[in-house]
Amino acid sequence: MGADVDSGSQDHGKKGPGVKKQKKVPVRVDMTPMVDLGFLLITFFIFTTTMSSPKAFNLKVPDDTAKQEEQTEAKASGAFTVLLSKENRIFYYEGQLQSDGSNFKSTNFKEFRSVLLDKKARTPEKDLVVIIKPNEEAEYKNLVDVLDEMTICEIKRYAMVEISQGEKDLISVSEGASGK
Repeated sequence: MGADVDSGSQDHGKKGPGVKKQKKVPVRVDMTPMVDLGFLLITFFIFTTTMSSPKAFNLKVPDDTAKQEEQTEAKASGAFTVLLSKENRIFYYEGQLQSDGSNFKSTNFKEFRSVLLDKKARTPEKDLVVIIKPNEEAEYKNLVDVLDEMTICEIKRYAMVEISQGEKDLISVSEGASGK
């Protein structure tokens, strides 16, 4: 039994003397071919549509096989090192880390953008390089937040580097001094 449309055989015309009664022939439309056509069209569009591919941003990674002499080094005046630690703490220093730790400072995520924009304003764009160093206790979310700040502040050159033992020690001393 197919899908049918049946127009009933009820007579709604005028009745009265002199009006001839017409015989209504019921109209029967078979909808089965229309349903088949609909499914064929749906199948066609599903198979011919390209699925969206996942989008990711391109990373420019330096060549590890390059000679040590050929690798570019950041100017000390333009370097800005960010150290990520536990409990959403951010430590940073500009240039090279002083042996006495006098340029080692800390901030939080609320103030980080202003610190970053201040460094960007004081440094020529071609010299500015942000070095991001998360330690083992840093959360992944904090790293993503710092990378987002690089995009928001329109900082073009940044790198993620392993944290050194001296920097780990300095973080633990700073956290111990602040009571955390």
